[in-house]
Amino acid sequence: MKTAFHGVSVWYSNAVTQLRIASEAGFDALEILPEHLFRYIDNGGSLEKFLALMEQHGIEISCINALKRIGRHQPEERAEMLKEAHKICHAAQFLKCPVVQIMALNELDHLSEDARNEILISNIGDIADIAKQYGIKLQIEVVAFTRFNSLSQGLDVIKRVGRDNVGLVIDFWHLHAGGNTQPDEVARMDVNLIYGIHFCDGRAVRPGEEWDEWVQRDYQPGEGDVDIAAWIEAVRATGYDGVWCPEQLSPTHWEDDLFQIGKDNYDSLIEWTSR
Repeated sequence: MKTAFHGVSVWYSNAVTQLRIASEAGFDALEILPEHLFRYIDNGGSLEKFLALMEQHGIEISCINALKRIGRHQPEERAEMLKEAHKICHAAQFLKCPVVQIMALNELDHLSEDARNEILISNIGDIADIAKQYGIKLQIEVVAFTRFNSLSQGLDVIKRVGRDNVGLVIDFWHLHAGGNTQPDEVARMDVNLIYGIHFCDGRAVRPGEEWDEWVQRDYQPGEGDVDIAAWIEAVRATGYDGVWCPEQLSPTHWEDDLFQIGKDNYDSLIEWTSR
């Protein structure tokens, strides 16, 4: 398998440091946030300089994560979304990154499922066509705290979009916390639709509690409620041999030494997947 370090695991850092952490911790790649990549570029960096640093550290970019709020459908905001898609996909192409993640947040939750799907299918189709121009694939992440939060919903939308460059990332926390997907559903998937794995832990929202990722995901692997072993087994049942990426969205651990976070993320992934 290929391993990737996730930029969100070191939220309070920069893109250049993330390359070094990924390399020194033993990863093959970095899953980078556009916030970090474009902040670097906006402050004197360039895609050319960053590509040179990637080569220097021996680190690929496995995914740019993410084009968010893909349910934007009012004319001006939709146009802005498509502009963002061009910008991110161009960067991905330049950095030889094969995948861009896309995700809806809560912008469509007030709509019926039919209306929501109509917008998502139209938008994802157009984003996929843009990505295709750059030779990029899209991985949809279904998000636990939205109404578009299950594997079955994601697979249905992919089928209806009808593009050959759209798949899913299997995120253990999102699928667990969303409450509508079981590991055996992943085990029965077409492996060609799995573009990435997010290895992570946490818990679902509790009765009377508000959704807050910084609370429900503030867990090291093995500390939360996710049956990590079951999700790993399900992924293996598909024959998947692509990128595995530990994702630690943890305000507690964001305050740890950045290089120790990288080492801990790598060691945890290897330990769990070697069982």
